[in-house]
Amino acid sequence: MQTIKIATLIAVLAATALNSWAGDLPWNGKKAAVVLTYDDALEIDIDTVLPALRKEGFKATFYVTPSFPGFQKRVADWKALAAEGHELGNHTLFHPCEGNRKGREWVAADRDLSKWSKKRIVDDIQVTNTLLEGLDGKTERTFAYPCGDTKAGGESYVDDIRPMFVAARGVTAGLQTLDEVNLFNVNSYMAMGDTADKLTKMVDDAIAQRSLMVFLFHGVGGGHSINVDAKVHAELLAYIKAHSADIWVAPMVDVANYIKQQQATK
Repeated sequence: MQTIKIATLIAVLAATALNSWAGDLPWNGKKAAVVLTYDDALEIDIDTVLPALRKEGFKATFYVTPSFPGFQKRVADWKALAAEGHELGNHTLFHPCEGNRKGREWVAADRDLSKWSKKRIVDDIQVTNTLLEGLDGKTERTFAYPCGDTKAGGESYVDDIRPMFVAARGVTAGLQTLDEVNLFNVNSYMAMGDTADKLTKMVDDAIAQRSLMVFLFHGVGGGHSINVDAKVHAELLAYIKAHSADIWVAPMVDVANYIKQQQATK
């Protein structure tokens, strides 16, 4: 009887210790998770970003728009990038955005999402998924809303794409704990002209708050009007690498699957 009581006590103590450990290291055994995302299938992604990621041993998510020149001119390179373990995320075929918002005068009439039907945007996204599967052979991936817009013709298309993706990235800045993440509007910080100090401070905050930090990049050392210096980008990656004991770095699809599993147990 005494032996049974001792064994039970040991089991309880072990379970308590495990729960404490899991609470302190909630992100796949790390304090925080960082996802590096790059939008619009820019040639700079192949020429500058990919070598920087290779140097630190990181895998990222590239939200590609196949109609853009940077994709069409470098199809073989995008296929090779996916073969290295990076995610090719869906960023639609034509990148439509709502043109009826303030500051959206640049949106072309035929790419004005406010004038598209919900069926048109869903068809666009499905075609893009088929195209990407032809490149990487994968049926599981994540999505990024162009310009962060979730409506077509005034109707939300979020529920229509849920069966097609593990998750979808938005453009609202902010850290999120495991419990706080909305998998179909994942927060992200759009980097533009930032210093390395500012970006690394966000990493520190993610560690301190046991949270998810998603970086959203466009140009890195050029290639887009929304741009960060290539040196700043490299310094951020080096900083994350130096703190790898505390940070889990993975493509969005892997992190989203982990979040989905963890949230299902709550």
